[in-house]
Amino acid sequence: MAEDTETRPASAGGEEREEGEIADDEDSSLGPRGGGAVSHPLEHAWTFWFDNPQGKSRQQAWGSTIHPIHTFSTVEDFWSLYNNIHHPSKLTVGADLHCFKNKIEPKWEDPICANGGKWTISCGRGKSDTLWLHTLLALIGEQFDFGDEICGVVVSIRQKQERVAIWTKNAANEAAQISIGKQWKEFLEYKDSIGFIVHEDAKKAEKAPKNRYTT
Repeated sequence: MAEDTETRPASAGGEEREEGEIADDEDSSLGPRGGGAVSHPLEHAWTFWFDNPQGKSRQQAWGSTIHPIHTFSTVEDFWSLYNNIHHPSKLTVGADLHCFKNKIEPKWEDPICANGGKWTISCGRGKSDTLWLHTLLALIGEQFDFGDEICGVVVSIRQKQERVAIWTKNAANEAAQISIGKQWKEFLEYKDSIGFIVHEDAKKAEKAPKNRYTT
């Protein structure tokens, strides 16, 4: 995406924001100054979702605290959103920030996600910002050969580590899953082995589920 560096605005300043909140800053609008704004449409529209850990309780059903933040469909809208929401290193423990293709909810129960699984990369606390950004750019820039198999990506902040995971549609399509995993590692220049877990296995497992694929 050669135009990314040309359209990216400076980070927004001002008041401290709540997690998942978008700054109401007209000066952060993108596009050339002084003339009609030029937009660069993406192949798919994408939606950011936020799972607020402060709203979770044992009584609530899983997924009930996930809510959409905003949907974008241009390069300019992406950078405006990205620069005006907290990056993973600024989120509290227990938070999950998702970016999924529009109309796909980041839940196992979503019919498009139901038969899929996820590739996961783990890292230390405060280390996921670069992994998150580079994965987002690869997804919205349609850099994957099997991009149609991808539902979205989530970054999860936990007590001892942070995790970035790509969700896919059809876990049984081994060739597509292996291709996605290998390309993801190449884009991130990630050298360690990563594993693919099927959602259905994760739902059934009492312990940590086994990887269906590795690369």
